[in-house]
Amino acid sequence: MKFSHSIQFNAVPDWSNHYIAYSTLKKLIYSLEKSIHLASGGDGESRPLIQHDEPETIFSRALDVELEKIGSFYVIKEKELTDEVEALLKEVAAFEEGAEDHTRPATRSSERPQLRYRSQSARSRHSTEDGQEDSDEDGDDEATGLTKRRRGSFGRRRTIPSAMLASTTDMTASTDLTRSLRRYSVTYDDYAEQAALFSNGIMLKKKIIDVYVRLCELKSYSQLNRTGFNKILKKFDKICDCRLRSKYMNSFVDSAYPFKPETTKALEEQIHRIVKAYAEIVTDGDEAAATKDLRSHLREHVVWERNTVWRELIGLERRAEAASLGHTLLGREADPQATRLQGDDDLVLPTKAISTPLGRFNLPTWLVSSTMFTLAVIFAIFVAMLLVPIMEKPEQQNCLAILVFVSLLWATEAIPLFVTSLTIPFLCVVLQVFLDKDEPHKRLGAKEATAAVFAAMWTPVIMLLLGGFTLAAALSKCYIDKRIATFVLSKAGTKPRTVLIANMAVAAVASMLISNVAAPVLCFGIIEPMLRNLPSGSDMSKAVIIGIALASNIGGMLSPIASPQNVVAIGIMEPAPTWGQWFFIVIPVGIISLFLIWILLLVAFKPGRGTTIVPTRPIKDPFTGIQWFVTIVTIATIGLWCASHTLENVFGDMGVIAIIPIVLFFGVGILTKEDFNNFPWTIIILAAGGLSLGKAVNSSGLLHTVTREITAQVEDFSLYGILVVFSTLILVIATFISHTVAALIILPLVYNVGKGLEEPHPNLLVMTGVLMCSAAMGLPTSGFPNMTAIMKEDPAGQRYLQVKHFISTGVPSSIMTLVVVVTVGYGAMRVSGM
Repeated sequence: MKFSHSIQFNAVPDWSNHYIAYSTLKKLIYSLEKSIHLASGGDGESRPLIQHDEPETIFSRALDVELEKIGSFYVIKEKELTDEVEALLKEVAAFEEGAEDHTRPATRSSERPQLRYRSQSARSRHSTEDGQEDSDEDGDDEATGLTKRRRGSFGRRRTIPSAMLASTTDMTASTDLTRSLRRYSVTYDDYAEQAALFSNGIMLKKKIIDVYVRLCELKSYSQLNRTGFNKILKKFDKICDCRLRSKYMNSFVDSAYPFKPETTKALEEQIHRIVKAYAEIVTDGDEAAATKDLRSHLREHVVWERNTVWRELIGLERRAEAASLGHTLLGREADPQATRLQGDDDLVLPTKAISTPLGRFNLPTWLVSSTMFTLAVIFAIFVAMLLVPIMEKPEQQNCLAILVFVSLLWATEAIPLFVTSLTIPFLCVVLQVFLDKDEPHKRLGAKEATAAVFAAMWTPVIMLLLGGFTLAAALSKCYIDKRIATFVLSKAGTKPRTVLIANMAVAAVASMLISNVAAPVLCFGIIEPMLRNLPSGSDMSKAVIIGIALASNIGGMLSPIASPQNVVAIGIMEPAPTWGQWFFIVIPVGIISLFLIWILLLVAFKPGRGTTIVPTRPIKDPFTGIQWFVTIVTIATIGLWCASHTLENVFGDMGVIAIIPIVLFFGVGILTKEDFNNFPWTIIILAAGGLSLGKAVNSSGLLHTVTREITAQVEDFSLYGILVVFSTLILVIATFISHTVAALIILPLVYNVGKGLEEPHPNLLVMTGVLMCSAAMGLPTSGFPNMTAIMKEDPAGQRYLQVKHFISTGVPSSIMTLVVVVTVGYGAMRVSGM
């Protein structure tokens, strides 16, 4: 998360102009990066005027200005607060002396408290009259005068927490002070003077709280600015490939007055004096209670922790909605300009006039929209299939209706995919499509069917999916994925051809490790500096963005956790292939496909023409203990997954092994509850609904019936012929609908067809089918990597890619991958024993 947000949320509002100008310094870094890039190449006219100055010199000057600004402001505020502390402690001493006077005989002390209160009132009036603004708070003027003090020239706190909580403070103060003053009422009968003492105690408490809050704010000011210098220097070193941070921090920042240890120690001593004074006045000397009470008046320090890749995905989805890429069923577009603001009238849904024989009616637009029409047609088909006899058995008839209904909803996306998945268990139970496993296979009642359908939704496959998401979250949160990616890309040099293939290789490997849903987000973030320094409309920008998208689709084949459809396939295949067997098949297919797509992109975009690339800088920070821990757990988990068949007697299934990283990473606090909530639960629900649908189709006998019919039609085909036919069919279907949805609908059928052949090879057909699901990349909507790429925009808000780019490169890429799968992939499957 951006550090500029941390400054924004944690800064004292009245001091906002005196913090480090983090955003301005960041812009300077980017301009220096561009200057370095132009100075190393290009024509003379494009070279910057500041090329004779070293970037370190220019940036150091800017830092010096910020350091001087912060130091001057700190000195002024420290002097102001020190004076206030001394004056306040004198008032505390005078208050205690006045309270002690009440314990003396009346003949000796009746004069002194009265005079002291008059002098305090006079001082209060003088303070109010001496240039202070009137307060808008409720309460008497004397109390207001006591809580106001003269401020320095750099701003005045207008929003003091104690002022906002005046009434609450009065109540708590009255409770605390009553205990200390109650004993005086026995020997002193002047209630007017007791009230004056009581009121002054309340006002004194308010002033102590005010000074305490501002002292803590000054301490936070120092901490926040030092962190800002450290972070901006780190960014400068990374982007401009310099070594300025340690030198500047040690020589200038740490030796500056606000950041010296003795300065911090002096400030903490002042805070302790205030706590001690508060304890004497309010908590009867209990400093722990005083500290607790005073800290309750401080604002919470907002800490921005490192994003996981799943949280960044949520941000992408929100930006897509803000760009009106999707519409809701009610026809409300997520248009930022249509947002209701203060003073606007209530939102009114648009209407459309419809003429009928019965008259003219104004109907809501959503009721006559294309989405509603699609839903009506799908529902009509569903009802028709329930009523028109197609299958002999009612449970198969109902299951076929559910299958068609759900498939149409998934294909059209009339409602969100995961919502469609949630309708599956409901329909399966209500329409009674489950049969008993034992003879004579009676239809299960609602209670038994409920247990069966929900058992099918939560299987080891879902745990495997969660385990993959957990590894991805931990690797991204600890920067491990970015370290590996930037290290590889830093070795690629600056030749456009090499940079393109390096980015594609990194995207494919990242997809293998953290799924092809998350990998494009990571890779697009890494290439941001390169895109920033390329000319507007550069062919290299288009080539590298679409190259990452296509490579991520290929990377979705490379491991069982690389994409949701792979997890679905593993749940279908019996026995499930080992990780070693999977790698043996897909690695050659992936490498050859990537090479062919790279050649295609070079021919289509010609990215080498007049293009100069800014080299990628690797992350040079040393590996931390947490990063080593995450790396070891990740490698160990993948190793156990590879040996899952050997360890079947120990763990039972790969889903059980997936629990290990979940427990370790969440248990020790590397990942938090917030990270767990940010998992892509829509994908998990989609997969769970698909598994329950597969169970229903199998239990009802519909799958067996359909398989028997298809097998009869292809009995004259060879195994290779069936493989080519199904591979082409799946490729076409997965191009137009979600890859995961295509796998959920087709792979169970493919498995049973393969099982019914004279020479059964069900796993071979399923493996080919799931690879073709990932190979479908001919449209912007064909898979999440393509959708992420089409949303990528340049600094001017223009998209880098258009639909024509996917059609011209994605369709040929899909066809080339199909050829590789049915040749090289088929040979590897036969060799591996499928």
